[in-house]
Amino acid sequence: MNTFSFTPIGIIHTPYPQKFGIARQSGLVPAATGVIELDSSFSANAIRGLDGFDYLWVQFVFHQTINEGFSELVRPPRLGGKIKQGVLATRSPHRPNAIGLSLVKIEKIECHSNIKIHVSGVDFLDGTPVLDIKPYLPHIESKPDAKAGFTENRRDVLKVVFRQPEKLDGTLKTLIEQTIAQDPRPAHQHHLDKEFVFDIAEHTVRFVCDNHTASIISVTTKTATNTA
Repeated sequence: MNTFSFTPIGIIHTPYPQKFGIARQSGLVPAATGVIELDSSFSANAIRGLDGFDYLWVQFVFHQTINEGFSELVRPPRLGGKIKQGVLATRSPHRPNAIGLSLVKIEKIECHSNIKIHVSGVDFLDGTPVLDIKPYLPHIESKPDAKAGFTENRRDVLKVVFRQPEKLDGTLKTLIEQTIAQDPRPAHQHHLDKEFVFDIAEHTVRFVCDNHTASIISVTTKTATNTA
């Protein structure tokens, strides 16, 4: 079988510096914004007409899992991590080819020294290599009546409570709230009475869960000791 090699067309900057905490799917956290920065070899001609679309498909590389291999059977979080499904029937980042596909909303396009496409609803690790982008065509690609397999039972979101919400910037508060509401905990740790810690948007967040409620213990900047 033939092999192929690809060169990224750019990278995407996001508020997620680590895998824990990243939205499980694009669009689940609208407050999660990012910037697709194209390589300097591209001119504005490469994106001519893109400003006429609202959404964008992004093909990217799971660059932090590419050397971890894959298994034909995986345990999707949607099924509580207890039931195995075929890897090609899931959106696991551990794939035969470590390529992902996400749909994001176009917020703004800048054409200066480097083309920058501002997007929202991201589910990428900061620094993710981008292989390609394509406009979303709702009249062709939208299939609202399509079956969704084992994902049809919608997961409950967590209720998020901030112990000192008045000390947080509104934009940051919304990002943290939407991110934790999707329950970033590994399925096998849902029963554990423990404190979870993750970094987001240059802040460190600590939270605990009790049934369907997540309580934010602290939000600390990465460059200061002030805690909210």
